[in-house]
Amino acid sequence: MDHPDRTPALVVDLAVVAGAYQALSTALPGIALHYALKCNGFRPVLTTLRDCGCGFEVASATELDELLAIGIDPAGVLYSNPVKPVRQIARAYAAGIRHFAFDSEDELAKLAAVAPGSAVSVRLAANDMDSEVPSEGKFGVDPDAAVELMLAARDRNLVPSGIAFHVGSQMMRPKAWRAPLRAVAEIMDKLVADNVFVELVNVGGGFPARYDVPPPPLAEYGAVIAEGVAALPYPVRVAAEPGRALVAEAGMLVATVIGTAIRSGRRWIHLDVGAFNGLMESLETGNRLRFPVRDSRDAPERDRYHLTGPTCDGQDTILFDVALSAGLATGDQVYIGCAGAYTTVYASTFNGFDVPEIRCSSD
Repeated sequence: MDHPDRTPALVVDLAVVAGAYQALSTALPGIALHYALKCNGFRPVLTTLRDCGCGFEVASATELDELLAIGIDPAGVLYSNPVKPVRQIARAYAAGIRHFAFDSEDELAKLAAVAPGSAVSVRLAANDMDSEVPSEGKFGVDPDAAVELMLAARDRNLVPSGIAFHVGSQMMRPKAWRAPLRAVAEIMDKLVADNVFVELVNVGGGFPARYDVPPPPLAEYGAVIAEGVAALPYPVRVAAEPGRALVAEAGMLVATVIGTAIRSGRRWIHLDVGAFNGLMESLETGNRLRFPVRDSRDAPERDRYHLTGPTCDGQDTILFDVALSAGLATGDQVYIGCAGAYTTVYASTFNGFDVPEIRCSSD
């Protein structure tokens, strides 16, 4: 690494990634984990998960290229974006992907044309789930529409093999999986009448990481999902697509204070990282996602600060009312924890500011 002290930087602890995979695997026995690559595509993260035995899920053919580069067999990769450009479907199919998600007749037509004979999973809607990071509402259909789409897939000589859903990101309620799994059972029952048997149920992602408060134990999520799977009409393979739960706690954003100010009695700390170049989820959640933060002074005397980014945009604020060392000044460092998920992958060079460099804690 040419500049090991340059900031902003995302420092990733690969041992934490491996530990998170083992913990989630233990909590979800019998469920195949497919890491959602969109969360953090840093190659050492991917190779660590590969070596742990983790599967993968992609949202684009470009993401698939990253997996091919580390020797992942595309036949085991799930392409779970329900709407895909035709050229990317064709590219993924040519590379060897054979399982695609969909939620519309239009998507079926594209898949039948350029990925003939592929296995497909219909995306079931799981709205109004109230996750900490809202992510649902754009995709998915109701159970009756799901049945019709699965039959339409068969009519197009595709293999209607799966049902998928996603309860939202950073879901703090394990019981959120109950209603979607009941809906899956309903769909399976209806499809049996047309001699269509589901092989795969994909319970999606949403498994949480620890930010300012600890989430429920992973075992509670596993128990709810196991109960729902046991109630399905017949046995199926089960997959999940974790992202945040595997990598968030492994990452720490290291930022430098570039300026301070007192405005209307409030202390502001300006950092070289903000919403637009690494912490977009602070905007996405209306600053509800409370990243754990500490600083290089680590003084017992504390003040409360608003943490904001380097750009001229008034929305570029990360956290409000954060307790840090009194007297923070330009040149001090701030360490933002639980930053391994959905940070650098969202980052842009808006206003000309650098995106965080990514490095391993062992570098």
